[in-house]
Order: sequence, then structure tokens, then C-alpha cells
Amino acid sequence: MLFAYVIVYLVFLYAPIVVIGLFSFNESSSLTFPIEGFSLQWYEKLISNPAFLASLKNSFIVATSAAIVTTILGSLAALALLRLRGRWKAALGAIGFAPIALPGLFLGIGLVAMFAQVGVQRSLVTVTAAHVLFALPFFIETMRSRIEYFDLSLEDAAKDLGASTMQTFKLVTLPIIGPSIIGAAMLVFALSFDEFIITVFVSGNESTLPLLIWSMMRVTVNPEINAASMVAMALSLLITMGGGLLFWAQRRRAVSARKLLNGE
Repeated sequence: MLFAYVIVYLVFLYAPIVVIGLFSFNESSSLTFPIEGFSLQWYEKLISNPAFLASLKNSFIVATSAAIVTTILGSLAALALLRLRGRWKAALGAIGFAPIALPGLFLGIGLVAMFAQVGVQRSLVTVTAAHVLFALPFFIETMRSRIEYFDLSLEDAAKDLGASTMQTFKLVTLPIIGPSIIGAAMLVFALSFDEFIITVFVSGNESTLPLLIWSMMRVTVNPEINAASMVAMALSLLITMGGGLLFWAQRRRAVSARKLLNGE
């Protein structure tokens, strides 16, 4: 019974993706079965579409910028929470986690109202700022799950041996938390690359890939939209897998270094 439930769950989860993929290769513009033939024409039209290339470039710029800024701010916040004790740690941890429960609709409305009040023109900069605000709690929570087990006595030992604060961070702290930083940064990139609701409110004249797909769907639904969706999903998957490989390599290096120090 449990096995059947798992199968039904997987079919329900992946069937829409399979259908989108099939119709993106359909020779006909019809979105009904049976498929009339195999063709790459919709991908060719997509690649030759300047609007698609521009929106894809904007999505990469925004996601990369958001990941970099969030990594810097989130790492500092996670390390600060690690050193707090008592009520302050619990209170600040709860405040940092609270935005995750806030619907994207409310966050988008609040941001567009704030930008209007301070006179900031909506652009990719405001989109990046909104994505940082949206993704920062996810980054911090991902980091906290790892650094909660970080032994601060390792930093004290390094300083007792003559290492400066910067040397301690570079040679002791960073190698230990590095895999978690990479994994959290890749998560932020994926969240930013696919974010739609908040982006609708804070974007200006320049469009990201999710906004372009939405605007295409408002006119008509054709296999070119399926092709664009498959490209977006494939890129997100490749980047996430790349981050996973980096995480794995960094973790293996940390384990090897630990074994070397222990004389194993």
C-alpha cells in the first residue's frame, strides 16, 4: 500500500513536467495528444527571440547578484547568531525566520510601496534587493542547521597558537562552514532565478525569464512556452547540481583534512 502511494505521488509530481517536455518537441502547435511528430523548431524560435535572450540574461544577473549579496549578509548573520546565547539568540532567530511565513504577495506590495515612498525607480536593482530580502531567511536557516554543531573552541585554539582573527576565519572557520555556504548560495540562486510573485511588483521595464513566460501565456499557450519552461528548468537543475558537486567536493576535502589531523 505504501509503495503504491509513493508511485502515485511521483506520477502526480512529475507528470506535468513530462507533458511540458513532450509538447515542447511537438511538431504541431497543437497542445493535444497524440503528438504529431518530433521537432526542435520551438527551441530554434526561442533561441532566435531577442526578448527571451534578454530576459534570460536579466535572470542570471539578478540571481547571481542576489546569491552573492545574500551569501555575504547571511554568513555574517549566521556566524553572529552562533555566538549569541540565551534569550537574544532565540529572539533574533525567530525574527529572522518570520519572513519565510510572510506571503510573497504582501512582501511585494510592501516593497513597491516603500520604493515609491523613497523615490527609487524600479529596475533590476530593486528586483535584486527584493530577492535578497526574500531569500535571506532561507540562507540563514540553512546555515544555522550546520553551524549549530560548530565547535567554537577550535577558533580559540587557533588564536592561542598565534593566529589572527582573519587567519582563524580563513584557515579554521571558513573550511568548516564552506560546504554549507555553497549549498545555501545555490539554494538562493535557484529561488531568485524562479521567483515570480515578488518580481511582478518590483520590476521595471526589464523583464526576467518568469515574467516573460507569464507575458507569453497571457497572449496564447503554444509549444514555445513549453520550450522556455524546459530551458528554465534545465538551467536551474544544472546550477543546483553544480552546487551539489561543489558541496560534495568541499565536504570530502574537509573529511580528508580531519582524518589527517587525527592521524587516521
